[in-house]
Amino acid sequence: MKKVVIKECESIHFPNVFTLDLTQTDVKDCIGCWSCWWKTPGRCTYKDLNEFYHHYITADKAIFFSKVTKGFVSGNLKTLFDRMIPLYLPYTTYKTGESMHVPRYEKYPDIEFYYEGKFETPDRRKIFIDYINRVFYQFYSKNITIKPIEEFILDGGDNE
Repeated sequence: MKKVVIKECESIHFPNVFTLDLTQTDVKDCIGCWSCWWKTPGRCTYKDLNEFYHHYITADKAIFFSKVTKGFVSGNLKTLFDRMIPLYLPYTTYKTGESMHVPRYEKYPDIEFYYEGKFETPDRRKIFIDYINRVFYQFYSKNITIKPIEEFILDGGDNE
């Protein structure tokens, strides 16, 4: 099974797996130029994420390790989500009863999303989990798992 790891937690290490380390990478903001759709389809005008795009789209599973920042994903991770738009077409479909971008590729990776941090209330935790589910539903991931990072650690990490 091919995997890609996106992490904000320094203590997580996956040998022999492409890792986008957000503790070392400051993702540039999307400038809304539409080049990724019209001029260079599937590729951002910035070239900083080209290797990530390739590994993400060819992976069977993407494993995220996110820090909860003020009850939400960090700005850097949110920017990464924004910058993943080249992986989809500029057209919209209403097949699911709602507006979604048309997928550019035949398959997208399953998601394991682990978060590190606390929430002020159970409702705020639910909002966070609903948001993550929504992002990856819109990103056409079929299987989405969201858990506190402690569950990853207690399960012994990645056993595959």
